[in-house]
Amino acid sequence: MATQNEPSHCNCPYSTDRRQFLKTSTLATAGAAILPGGIVSQSFAASKPKQPQAETLVKTLYNSLSETQRSNVCFDFDHRLRHEIDNNWFIVKDHRVRSYTRDQQAMIREIFMKMHSEEYADQVMKQVLEDSGRGGFGECSIALFGKPDTGKFQFVLTGRHTTRRCDGDSVKGTAFGGPIFYGHAAQSFNEKPHHPDNVYWFQAKRANEVFQMMDGKQRKQALMEWSRDEQGKKTIALTGKNEGLDGIRMTELTSDQKDEVRNVLNDLLLPFREGDRRESLKLIEKSGFDNLHLAFYKGEDVGNDGVWDVFQIEGPNMVWYFRGDPHVHTWVHIKDHV
Repeated sequence: MATQNEPSHCNCPYSTDRRQFLKTSTLATAGAAILPGGIVSQSFAASKPKQPQAETLVKTLYNSLSETQRSNVCFDFDHRLRHEIDNNWFIVKDHRVRSYTRDQQAMIREIFMKMHSEEYADQVMKQVLEDSGRGGFGECSIALFGKPDTGKFQFVLTGRHTTRRCDGDSVKGTAFGGPIFYGHAAQSFNEKPHHPDNVYWFQAKRANEVFQMMDGKQRKQALMEWSRDEQGKKTIALTGKNEGLDGIRMTELTSDQKDEVRNVLNDLLLPFREGDRRESLKLIEKSGFDNLHLAFYKGEDVGNDGVWDVFQIEGPNMVWYFRGDPHVHTWVHIKDHV
């Protein structure tokens, strides 16, 4: 379970201006173009420098680490830690972001920002700062698995309500490089029914619009009593099943209702960068959109207002589990097969 909410205060220890850092990083890669997946090409047009991608910045960060730092936070690609996830955890708890040099802290922050869309990156950072207490972003923890440029590497950042991965598609057939977690306790641990200032509450509101489109029979199928327990990586275990999942199956929806579910999936992905959004939708369709089930949970209706705070979209190879009780926790796992 998540801990009680900490004070919303940020003391950010970064002396490197973000724009200056990006300029410096771009110049450092002059003579090499940054291609999808962090691949470097020597046919770079120096007159048109590109902004570094998250994967390229991971390589820069990796190269900047001292031997002592590498011994603390670098692991083999198949290390068990890479497969872990929880709602409030620190992947290397004794080495927080605040312990790195100022330039390294700026790189880590920029890697995180670049894993998100430009439209939502600042809001996502707002969540991290509010949920991390007085230490702000410096309270987060990172680990690196494998080595950049080998085709097998992954950067993982964790903290309260935060697990994100960046891997340049090292993990084939898996969105985001593996399961991720996001959440927010905006004003208190026990949020009000309308979840004021919550960065992610818009997603539940969008899902509820699909429920409003349903007739009585469909609502009965979609509405369940209680959602699944939160148990670390067990929370996002994939079943491989096409039937018998919580809620209403897409085959029971009309074409316009299905279209709206697809729109909701697009909106759930809005905070993330374009490549991750595209890959996620591709994998969802590949495993069969009609095999998805949409469920809402009436036993966890904050304020008993009929706006369902907890919902889930699940298929044989995916789980998108959003719970807004008592505040937002969201578990995501999307693959092409179990």
